Amino acid sequence: MRVLGIETSCDETGVAVYDTALRGADALRAQAVYSQIALHAEYGGVVPELASRDHVRKLVPLVRETLAEAGMTPADLDGVAYTAGPGLVGALLVGAGVARSLAWALDVPALGVHHMEGHLLAPLIEDDPPEPPFVALLVSGGHTQLVAVEAIGRYRLLGETLDDAAGEAFDKTAKMMGLPYPGGPQLAALAERGTPGAHRFSRPMTDRPGLDFSFSGLKTQVLLAWRDSDQSDATRADIARGFEDAVVDTLAIKCARALDAAGSDTLVVAGGVGANRRLRARLTEMCAQRGGRACFPRPALCTDNGAMIAFAGALRLQAGQHDDAAVRAVPRWDMASLSPLTAAP
Repeated sequence: MRVLGIETSCDETGVAVYDTALRGADALRAQAVYSQIALHAEYGGVVPELASRDHVRKLVPLVRETLAEAGMTPADLDGVAYTAGPGLVGALLVGAGVARSLAWALDVPALGVHHMEGHLLAPLIEDDPPEPPFVALLVSGGHTQLVAVEAIGRYRLLGETLDDAAGEAFDKTAKMMGLPYPGGPQLAALAERGTPGAHRFSRPMTDRPGLDFSFSGLKTQVLLAWRDSDQSDATRADIARGFEDAVVDTLAIKCARALDAAGSDTLVVAGGVGANRRLRARLTEMCAQRGGRACFPRPALCTDNGAMIAFAGALRLQAGQHDDAAVRAVPRWDMASLSPLTAAP
């Protein structure tokens, strides 16, 4: 099947074509992402109404561009997948409306995809993908979760954040120290120049059993350290490094515990924070020491993108799953409620 994937859950407009007749990374025929960072920068965060309007402006041209890059026309498509949730309801409705309309016009099946399942499965797009069962760390601006993946569509939550997600903590900490929007990537870049150990912060909730996370206290520690410092450029870099080291250590400790709990030696890491260089190195080293492996998507597939939606949708469409003609958006959607991937009748 040749499946068009559409992602409009927040502030990136993503479109891709995935071809199940090909294997590995070659199956991703084409993809394009338009980021709204410049649009929202003056407000210091995403404005939902502006995000929705920009998706309306960019989505159809991006579909045309992606199909042209793949050397295809709409008539060559065998299915359409789109992000149905979770996300901003107005933004979701733009993608759902375009996807359902296109599928109806072409008389092909369409399927609403869970945004986080898309992230979770993104590493499987690459060459030499892992096979379930494995443990997945979903780590982004909106989610920090550890999930036992028994099979595609069979997910068991092991632990999650009790307050800020890791990516959200990165963004808020950066804003506290005066870094421009979006702060997370700026903070990570700044941490590269910081001195290791100059500022040491706690590794939250690692001194007790369990797989849940909490980053709000760490954020407060950084705020106090920054407030009471000389606020020089060097100090800003040192604090950024101390914060990043604390987050990376915390995630690594919890991932090791999750692998033990699930009896697995394979860790899949996905979501925007999964592009962090130091986190990748630490988790790769940790898994190798255990005799296992850590699997990541390429950095371009860590942030929101249409490729992960096209891939997740293609797996389910190929198995005979599809939706009716209703246009649906599900702003809040528990991934554990998804149906397992079943063979086509």
